[in-house]
Amino acid sequence: MRDFLLRVVFDDGKTVLYDVKEDMEQIPAYQDLRLIRGLFDQVQLDQSRTCVFWNEEIDLPSDTIYEYGAVQS
Repeated sequence: MRDFLLRVVFDDGKTVLYDVKEDMEQIPAYQDLRLIRGLFDQVQLDQSRTCVFWNEEIDLPSDTIYEYGAVQS
């Protein structure tokens, strides 16, 4: 989504919006999501379905997204 937001739908039906900008401020490697054009749009789900990732240095655990994402209806 725009403005570094992830919309994630979990297996239990819960849908959340997760703001990655907060991680960008706290984790230096996440700055690449802002600096490298198009990188944010390349987000992927790992095979084990336990995290989303952009490259070898930037990943985000699904339990973090689940717990801290804003619940959508």
